Amino acid sequence: MRQVFITRTGGPEVLELREAPDPLPISGAVRIRVKAAGVNFADIMARKGLYPDAPKLPAVVGYEVSGVVDAVGPGTSEDWLDKEAVALTRFGGYADTVLAPVDQVFAKPPRLTHAESAAIPVNYLTAWQLMVVMGAAAEGETVLIHNAGGGVGLAVIDIGKRRRARLIGTASAGKHEFLKSRGLDAAIDYTQTDWLPEVMRLTEGRGVELILDPLGGGHWRKSYKALRATGRLGMFGASDAAASCLPWPLNLLSVAASMPWFHPLSLMSANKAVFGVNLGHLWEEGAKVRAWGDTLLAGVAEGWIRPHVDRIFPLDAAGDAHAYIEARRNKGKVVLEA
Repeated sequence: MRQVFITRTGGPEVLELREAPDPLPISGAVRIRVKAAGVNFADIMARKGLYPDAPKLPAVVGYEVSGVVDAVGPGTSEDWLDKEAVALTRFGGYADTVLAPVDQVFAKPPRLTHAESAAIPVNYLTAWQLMVVMGAAAEGETVLIHNAGGGVGLAVIDIGKRRRARLIGTASAGKHEFLKSRGLDAAIDYTQTDWLPEVMRLTEGRGVELILDPLGGGHWRKSYKALRATGRLGMFGASDAAASCLPWPLNLLSVAASMPWFHPLSLMSANKAVFGVNLGHLWEEGAKVRAWGDTLLAGVAEGWIRPHVDRIFPLDAAGDAHAYIEARRNKGKVVLEA
Protein backbone atom coordinates (compact mmCIF):
# COMPACT_ATOMS: atom_id res chain seq x y z
CA MET A 1 0.00 0.00 0.00
CA ARG A 2 0.94 3.67 -0.32
CA GLN A 3 0.90 6.03 2.65
CA VAL A 4 1.73 9.72 3.13
CA PHE A 5 3.98 10.26 6.15
CA ILE A 6 4.69 13.38 8.11
CA THR A 7 8.42 12.80 8.32
CA ARG A 8 9.18 15.68 10.71
CA THR A 9 7.65 18.96 11.80
CA GLY A 10 7.72 21.68 9.17
CA GLY A 11 6.06 22.93 6.01
CA PRO A 12 4.13 20.95 3.40
CA GLU A 13 7.41 19.66 1.99
CA VAL A 14 7.87 17.30 4.97
CA LEU A 15 5.04 15.07 3.67
CA GLU A 16 6.42 12.01 1.89
CA LEU A 17 4.75 9.12 0.02
CA ARG A 18 6.05 5.71 1.09
CA GLU A 19 5.28 2.09 0.22
CA ALA A 20 4.42 -0.54 2.85
CA PRO A 21 2.93 -4.06 2.95
CA ASP A 22 -0.85 -4.23 2.99
CA PRO A 23 -2.19 -4.51 6.55
CA LEU A 24 -4.04 -7.66 7.60
CA PRO A 25 -7.45 -7.04 9.19
CA ILE A 26 -7.62 -7.71 12.91
CA SER A 27 -10.56 -8.83 15.03
CA GLY A 28 -13.46 -6.38 14.86
CA ALA A 29 -12.00 -4.45 11.91
CA VAL A 30 -12.38 -4.24 8.16
CA ARG A 31 -9.85 -3.37 5.50
CA ILE A 32 -10.82 -0.61 3.10
CA ARG A 33 -9.28 0.09 -0.28
CA VAL A 34 -9.44 3.86 -0.11
CA LYS A 35 -10.84 5.91 -2.96
CA ALA A 36 -10.84 9.26 -1.14
CA ALA A 37 -9.53 10.62 2.17
CA GLY A 38 -10.51 13.86 3.86
CA VAL A 39 -7.97 16.54 4.77
CA ASN A 40 -8.58 18.47 8.00
CA PHE A 41 -6.92 21.40 9.74
CA ALA A 42 -5.91 19.04 12.56
CA ASP A 43 -3.64 17.31 10.03
CA ILE A 44 -1.89 20.62 9.35
CA MET A 45 -1.53 21.27 13.08
CA ALA A 46 0.01 17.80 13.45
CA ARG A 47 2.48 18.52 10.65
CA LYS A 48 3.54 21.70 12.44
CA GLY A 49 3.93 19.92 15.78
CA LEU A 50 0.96 21.78 17.28
CA TYR A 51 -1.51 18.90 17.69
CA PRO A 52 -0.98 17.12 21.02
CA ASP A 53 -3.08 14.08 20.02
CA ALA A 54 -0.99 13.31 16.92
CA PRO A 55 1.06 10.12 16.88
CA LYS A 56 4.81 10.31 17.28
CA LEU A 57 6.57 11.26 14.06
CA PRO A 58 7.13 9.91 11.50
CA ALA A 59 3.42 9.20 11.28
CA VAL A 60 0.45 8.88 8.94
CA VAL A 61 -2.48 11.14 9.87
CA GLY A 62 -6.02 11.30 8.52
CA TYR A 63 -9.36 10.80 10.26
CA GLU A 64 -11.77 9.82 7.46
CA VAL A 65 -11.92 7.75 4.29
CA SER A 66 -14.32 6.39 1.72
CA GLY A 67 -13.69 3.26 -0.30
CA VAL A 68 -14.48 -0.42 -0.75
CA VAL A 69 -14.14 -3.13 1.91
CA ASP A 70 -11.98 -5.96 0.57
CA ALA A 71 -11.30 -7.99 3.75
CA VAL A 72 -12.70 -8.45 7.25
CA GLY A 73 -11.04 -9.51 10.47
CA PRO A 74 -11.89 -12.53 12.64
CA GLY A 75 -15.35 -12.26 14.16
CA THR A 76 -16.42 -9.50 11.77
CA SER A 77 -19.47 -9.96 9.57
CA GLU A 78 -18.61 -10.87 5.99
CA ASP A 79 -21.62 -8.84 4.89
CA TRP A 80 -19.19 -5.92 4.60
CA LEU A 81 -17.12 -7.62 1.88
CA ASP A 82 -17.13 -5.71 -1.41
CA LYS A 83 -19.38 -3.01 0.05
CA GLU A 84 -18.72 0.69 -0.42
CA ALA A 85 -18.08 2.25 2.96
CA VAL A 86 -17.17 5.51 4.71
CA ALA A 87 -15.19 5.30 7.93
CA LEU A 88 -13.62 7.23 10.77
CA THR A 89 -9.96 6.39 11.28
CA ARG A 90 -7.88 7.23 14.30
CA PHE A 91 -5.07 8.39 12.04
CA GLY A 92 -3.77 6.44 9.06
CA GLY A 93 -6.25 7.91 6.59
CA TYR A 94 -3.64 9.34 4.20
CA ALA A 95 -3.27 5.98 2.46
CA ASP A 96 -4.73 3.82 -0.29
CA THR A 97 -5.49 1.05 2.22
CA VAL A 98 -6.63 1.35 5.85
CA LEU A 99 -7.98 -0.73 8.70
CA ALA A 100 -11.04 0.64 10.53
CA PRO A 101 -12.99 -0.69 13.52
CA VAL A 102 -16.30 -1.97 12.20
CA ASP A 103 -18.26 0.15 14.68
CA GLN A 104 -16.79 3.25 12.99
CA VAL A 105 -17.74 2.12 9.49
CA PHE A 106 -20.92 3.26 7.71
CA ALA A 107 -22.47 2.30 4.39
CA LYS A 108 -21.53 4.87 1.75
CA PRO A 109 -24.54 6.90 0.58
CA PRO A 110 -25.33 5.75 -2.98
CA ARG A 111 -26.07 9.27 -4.20
CA LEU A 112 -22.61 10.57 -3.24
CA THR A 113 -19.21 10.11 -4.84
CA HIS A 114 -16.38 8.75 -2.73
CA ALA A 115 -14.91 12.25 -2.48
CA GLU A 116 -18.22 13.66 -1.23
CA SER A 117 -18.59 10.79 1.24
CA ALA A 118 -15.10 11.44 2.64
CA ALA A 119 -16.21 15.03 3.27
CA ILE A 120 -18.84 13.96 5.79
CA PRO A 121 -17.40 12.29 8.93
CA VAL A 122 -15.19 14.90 10.59
CA ASN A 123 -16.85 18.10 9.38
CA TYR A 124 -20.47 17.06 9.77
CA LEU A 125 -20.06 15.19 13.05
CA THR A 126 -18.23 18.22 14.47
CA ALA A 127 -20.93 20.55 13.16
CA TRP A 128 -23.69 18.34 14.61
CA GLN A 129 -22.04 18.33 18.03
CA LEU A 130 -21.59 22.10 17.88
CA MET A 131 -25.04 22.98 16.57
CA VAL A 132 -27.34 20.32 17.99
CA VAL A 133 -25.80 18.28 20.81
CA MET A 134 -24.12 21.09 22.73
CA GLY A 135 -25.14 24.32 20.98
CA ALA A 136 -28.87 23.50 20.98
CA ALA A 137 -29.53 25.83 18.05
CA ALA A 138 -33.27 26.48 17.89
CA GLU A 139 -35.62 27.86 15.26
CA GLY A 140 -35.36 31.62 15.01
CA GLU A 141 -32.05 31.90 16.85
CA THR A 142 -29.07 33.65 15.27
CA VAL A 143 -25.84 31.71 14.81
CA LEU A 144 -22.48 33.32 14.01
CA ILE A 145 -20.11 31.03 12.11
CA HIS A 146 -16.46 32.01 12.02
CA ASN A 147 -14.51 30.68 9.03
CA ALA A 148 -17.84 29.98 7.37
CA GLY A 149 -16.19 28.92 4.12
CA GLY A 150 -14.38 25.95 5.63
CA GLY A 151 -15.59 22.37 5.77
CA VAL A 152 -17.16 22.69 9.21
CA GLY A 153 -18.66 26.05 8.25
CA LEU A 154 -20.52 24.59 5.27
CA ALA A 155 -21.70 21.66 7.37
CA VAL A 156 -23.03 24.09 9.98
CA ILE A 157 -24.94 25.95 7.25
CA ASP A 158 -26.66 22.72 6.15
CA ILE A 159 -27.62 21.85 9.72
CA GLY A 160 -28.56 25.43 10.58
CA LYS A 161 -30.96 25.71 7.65
CA ARG A 162 -32.54 22.43 8.73
CA ARG A 163 -33.10 23.90 12.21
CA ARG A 164 -34.44 27.17 10.73
CA ALA A 165 -31.79 29.33 12.40
CA ARG A 166 -30.59 32.69 11.08
CA LEU A 167 -26.99 32.27 9.93
CA ILE A 168 -24.28 34.96 9.87
CA GLY A 169 -20.78 34.04 8.73
CA THR A 170 -17.33 35.60 8.57
CA ALA A 171 -15.34 34.93 5.41
CA SER A 172 -13.27 36.77 2.82
CA ALA A 173 -15.33 38.64 0.21
CA GLY A 174 -14.54 36.17 -2.58
CA LYS A 175 -16.52 33.48 -0.76
CA HIS A 176 -19.66 35.51 0.03
CA GLU A 177 -21.68 34.77 -3.09
CA PHE A 178 -21.00 31.04 -2.80
CA LEU A 179 -21.87 30.96 0.90
CA LYS A 180 -25.15 32.77 0.34
CA SER A 181 -26.01 30.27 -2.41
CA ARG A 182 -25.52 27.56 0.22
CA GLY A 183 -27.91 29.25 2.65
CA LEU A 184 -25.92 31.82 4.65
CA ASP A 185 -28.19 34.75 5.49
CA ALA A 186 -25.49 37.41 5.96
CA ALA A 187 -21.74 37.45 5.29
CA ILE A 188 -19.08 39.68 6.88
CA ASP A 189 -15.67 40.26 5.27
CA TYR A 190 -13.43 39.97 8.33
CA THR A 191 -10.40 41.00 6.23
CA GLN A 192 -11.80 44.49 5.55
CA THR A 193 -13.92 45.33 8.59
CA ASP A 194 -14.21 44.64 12.29
CA TRP A 195 -16.80 41.88 12.42
CA LEU A 196 -18.03 42.63 15.97
CA PRO A 197 -19.72 46.01 15.25
CA GLU A 198 -21.20 44.52 12.10
CA VAL A 199 -22.69 41.59 14.05
CA MET A 200 -24.19 44.02 16.54
CA ARG A 201 -25.63 46.08 13.67
CA LEU A 202 -27.17 42.99 12.08
CA THR A 203 -28.76 42.01 15.39
CA GLU A 204 -29.90 45.53 16.33
CA GLY A 205 -27.45 45.58 19.24
CA ARG A 206 -28.68 42.37 20.85
CA GLY A 207 -25.93 39.94 19.85
CA VAL A 208 -26.37 36.30 18.84
CA GLU A 209 -27.49 33.11 20.57
CA LEU A 210 -24.73 30.81 19.32
CA ILE A 211 -21.18 31.45 18.09
CA LEU A 212 -18.92 28.76 16.61
CA ASP A 213 -15.26 29.76 16.78
CA PRO A 214 -12.26 27.67 15.59
CA LEU A 215 -9.69 30.45 15.88
CA GLY A 216 -8.65 30.44 19.53
CA GLY A 217 -6.66 32.87 21.62
CA GLY A 218 -8.05 36.33 22.17
CA HIS A 219 -10.59 35.78 19.40
CA TRP A 220 -12.68 33.74 21.86
CA ARG A 221 -12.84 36.74 24.18
CA LYS A 222 -14.12 38.89 21.35
CA SER A 223 -16.69 36.27 20.35
CA TYR A 224 -17.97 36.08 23.92
CA LYS A 225 -18.73 39.80 23.76
CA ALA A 226 -21.03 39.19 20.80
CA LEU A 227 -23.32 36.84 22.77
CA ARG A 228 -26.71 38.02 23.95
CA ALA A 229 -28.29 36.69 27.15
CA THR A 230 -28.75 32.88 26.91
CA GLY A 231 -25.96 32.86 24.31
CA ARG A 232 -23.50 29.99 23.89
CA LEU A 233 -19.90 30.08 22.62
CA GLY A 234 -18.70 26.84 21.01
CA MET A 235 -14.91 26.52 20.64
CA PHE A 236 -13.49 23.82 18.38
CA GLY A 237 -9.92 24.61 17.44
CA ALA A 238 -7.06 27.06 17.73
CA SER A 239 -6.09 27.72 14.14
CA ASP A 240 -4.48 31.05 15.06
CA ALA A 241 -1.58 29.02 16.46
CA ALA A 242 -0.85 27.64 13.00
CA ALA A 243 -0.94 31.14 11.48
CA SER A 244 1.50 32.63 14.01
CA CYS A 245 4.95 33.63 12.75
CA LEU A 246 6.55 32.67 16.06
CA PRO A 247 8.57 29.43 16.22
CA TRP A 248 7.15 26.39 17.97
CA PRO A 249 6.38 26.15 20.88
CA LEU A 250 6.23 29.95 21.28
CA ASN A 251 3.36 30.22 18.79
CA LEU A 252 1.21 27.82 20.83
CA LEU A 253 2.17 29.51 24.09
CA SER A 254 1.33 32.93 22.64
CA VAL A 255 -2.15 31.80 21.62
CA ALA A 256 -2.70 30.05 24.97
CA ALA A 257 -1.64 33.15 26.91
CA SER A 258 -4.23 35.26 25.12
CA MET A 259 -7.10 32.86 25.82
CA PRO A 260 -9.84 34.14 28.13
CA TRP A 261 -10.73 32.70 31.52
CA PHE A 262 -14.46 32.20 32.00
CA HIS A 263 -15.39 32.43 35.68
CA PRO A 264 -18.54 30.54 36.79
CA LEU A 265 -19.93 33.55 38.64
CA SER A 266 -19.59 35.84 35.64
CA LEU A 267 -21.23 33.20 33.42
CA MET A 268 -24.15 32.96 35.82
CA SER A 269 -24.51 36.72 36.02
CA ALA A 270 -24.48 37.09 32.24
CA ASN A 271 -26.69 34.06 31.52
CA LYS A 272 -24.11 32.83 29.01
CA ALA A 273 -22.38 29.51 28.38
CA VAL A 274 -19.13 28.32 26.84
CA PHE A 275 -18.26 24.82 25.65
CA GLY A 276 -15.58 22.99 23.73
CA VAL A 277 -15.71 20.32 21.03
CA ASN A 278 -13.00 17.83 20.04
CA LEU A 279 -14.31 14.94 17.97
CA GLY A 280 -10.96 13.19 18.34
CA HIS A 281 -11.62 12.71 22.06
CA LEU A 282 -14.91 10.86 21.58
CA TRP A 283 -13.53 7.42 20.68
CA GLU A 284 -14.98 6.02 23.92
CA GLU A 285 -18.43 7.39 22.99
CA GLY A 286 -18.87 5.27 19.90
CA ALA A 287 -22.60 4.68 20.35
CA LYS A 288 -23.29 8.42 20.49
CA VAL A 289 -21.13 9.21 17.49
CA ARG A 290 -22.70 6.39 15.51
CA ALA A 291 -26.20 7.70 16.26
CA TRP A 292 -25.15 11.17 15.07
CA GLY A 293 -23.64 9.64 11.93
CA ASP A 294 -26.80 7.67 11.18
CA THR A 295 -28.84 10.89 11.43
CA LEU A 296 -26.47 12.72 9.10
CA LEU A 297 -26.42 9.94 6.52
CA ALA A 298 -30.20 9.86 6.62
CA GLY A 299 -29.97 13.59 5.93
CA VAL A 300 -28.05 12.82 2.74
CA ALA A 301 -30.91 10.64 1.53
CA GLU A 302 -33.41 13.34 2.53
CA GLY A 303 -31.43 16.02 0.70
CA TRP A 304 -30.51 18.42 3.51
CA ILE A 305 -26.94 17.19 3.99
CA ARG A 306 -24.98 18.39 0.94
CA PRO A 307 -21.21 17.91 1.28
CA HIS A 308 -19.27 20.18 -1.02
CA VAL A 309 -15.84 19.16 -2.27
CA ASP A 310 -13.83 22.19 -3.28
CA ARG A 311 -10.82 20.42 -4.72
CA ILE A 312 -9.36 16.92 -5.06
CA PHE A 313 -5.60 16.32 -4.92
CA PRO A 314 -3.76 13.09 -5.74
CA LEU A 315 -2.45 11.22 -2.71
CA ASP A 316 1.14 12.07 -3.66
CA ALA A 317 0.24 15.79 -3.67
CA ALA A 318 -0.88 15.93 -0.04
CA GLY A 319 1.57 18.77 0.57
CA ASP A 320 -0.17 20.86 -2.08
CA ALA A 321 -3.50 20.14 -0.36
CA HIS A 322 -2.10 21.40 2.94
CA ALA A 323 -0.76 24.58 1.32
CA TYR A 324 -4.11 25.20 -0.36
CA ILE A 325 -5.97 25.04 2.96
CA GLU A 326 -3.38 27.11 4.82
CA ALA A 327 -3.79 29.85 2.22
CA ARG A 328 -7.54 29.81 3.06
CA ARG A 329 -8.37 29.21 -0.58
CA ASN A 330 -10.85 26.39 -0.03
CA LYS A 331 -14.62 26.73 0.00
CA GLY A 332 -15.62 23.51 1.71
CA LYS A 333 -13.74 20.22 1.75
CA VAL A 334 -10.34 19.32 0.37
CA VAL A 335 -9.89 15.62 -0.40
CA LEU A 336 -7.05 13.29 -1.36
CA GLU A 337 -7.74 10.75 -4.11
CA ALA A 338 -5.94 7.43 -3.69
